[in-house]
Amino acid sequence: MKDFNELLSRNGRKGHKWISYGTAGFRDKAIELQHIMFRMGILATIRARVVKATIGVMITASHNPEEDNGLKLIDPKGEMLDPTWESICTHLANISDEELLNAINSLIKEKGVDMKDEANVYVGRDTRSSSDRLCKAVIDGIVAGEGSAHDFGITTTPQIHYMVLCVNTNGEYGEPTENGYYRKLSEAFIKLNGQNGAQVVSNNYVPSVVVDGANGVGAPKAKQLKQFLGNSLNMEVINDGNGVLNENCGADFVKVQQRAPKDLHFEVGKRYLSFDGDADRIIYFYKNSDDGLFHMLDGDKIAVLIASHLKQLLTSAQIADIDLCIVQTAYANGSSTHYIENTLKLPVHCVPTGVKYLHHRAQQADIGVYFEANGHGTVTVSHTTIDRIKQVSNDVTLKLLTFIDLINQTVGDAISDMLVIETILRSRGQSIQEWDQLYTDLPNRNIKVCVKDRNVVTTGDAERKCLTPIGLQDRIDAIVNKFGVHSRAFVRPSGTEDAVRVYAESTTQEKADSLAKEVAEVVSELAESVPNK
Repeated sequence: MKDFNELLSRNGRKGHKWISYGTAGFRDKAIELQHIMFRMGILATIRARVVKATIGVMITASHNPEEDNGLKLIDPKGEMLDPTWESICTHLANISDEELLNAINSLIKEKGVDMKDEANVYVGRDTRSSSDRLCKAVIDGIVAGEGSAHDFGITTTPQIHYMVLCVNTNGEYGEPTENGYYRKLSEAFIKLNGQNGAQVVSNNYVPSVVVDGANGVGAPKAKQLKQFLGNSLNMEVINDGNGVLNENCGADFVKVQQRAPKDLHFEVGKRYLSFDGDADRIIYFYKNSDDGLFHMLDGDKIAVLIASHLKQLLTSAQIADIDLCIVQTAYANGSSTHYIENTLKLPVHCVPTGVKYLHHRAQQADIGVYFEANGHGTVTVSHTTIDRIKQVSNDVTLKLLTFIDLINQTVGDAISDMLVIETILRSRGQSIQEWDQLYTDLPNRNIKVCVKDRNVVTTGDAERKCLTPIGLQDRIDAIVNKFGVHSRAFVRPSGTEDAVRVYAESTTQEKADSLAKEVAEVVSELAESVPNK
């Protein structure tokens, strides 16, 4: 390996903290991550040779505080890393410097890798102060692995996913550059909405949005997008990088706190939205003209809007037998599931929490729509479905194909999702308040219960049922029954800390709060009584 010892010496392991690769990749305090970045740079070159394609590395901690950072590896189709490689990442990240070279050579031998093969790696980073230093460590690793690094600098996470897919399809999906990304999305948006769409008010739709950029990478990228959109959409960007990343702003803050971000003059009649720190989540919100209160439209409302629009287009195109479904997790609001099944008449599939599960299940359908309640989601369309749509040539199918071009199918993308949502609202002449009135969310509450060992709690049925400790699910069922119809609760172990997450919903906020509190008390009692595994 090229200059291995020299590069290792400046990216050596400084402590003994164990860090795992999970759904969000690696994520921790930035000071803990330099050696991991170097090792993942090397691993990226090995993975690229195994799959014989370009792969990606994104340095970000998404909605986490500024002092955190992290890393995600991106596979050839722009998807998340093959789950079977997560344990390999974790192993390489946590062994000693002295063991590293032998471990790498063993992996090379096990995978049958020819290190003379080319290995191309696309690298992007968010705006955190630590990201530049950590990016250099990744590139050191790519150099040590004798690969070629293409450093895209500051990008959103979805842009790197997009560009990896583009380069691996030889440009069929799009041009593998940041400007190529803006051109593809803006051209589709303008084609659907008109070059001067911002001057046209359609019924109750006003073509103007206020974007909360979370003081992250999404803010400057939204401003760059404006140059490509021209007069097709009015866009004002706040929290544009002059403040602290994700501090009292951004999609996660709005979703969890259920209130508007800082530095916002909150007015009736305006449509607001928030990105998270790396611009892969989006949450809409507004001030209600009836009660003057904050109202939020999260991932569930977004999924319903998009799926209903796709169903309408497919029906108009007379190809309504396409397998269109929505994929949710247990955190999806019960009212959304009821509306999808009983009003939209579409199938709903529930999977465990985590985008990798949602994305995989969505890909099994002709068209799969998935959004976590936190606003992270997208639409996947199979190649055979696109071919079939192309065979039915009419005005509606041309509109449908252009609409598909507006979607970043690789991963949840706040910028792409914003353009998709604005297109649908304009086509319907709807205000955000009218969109919100599709159904009424059931009041809900999330609680975190700290425990000695989260592993004593295990779940099944897509995390909706508790398997252990024995008796916990029976206790939960008994509590839920006290609160009547439309009430439910579930628990699941945290993926990142020794805690158990409790989710509850009911017909009033008071009931939801009480239900969550009672379930949390039972979780604390039973989890603490079980010996550590």
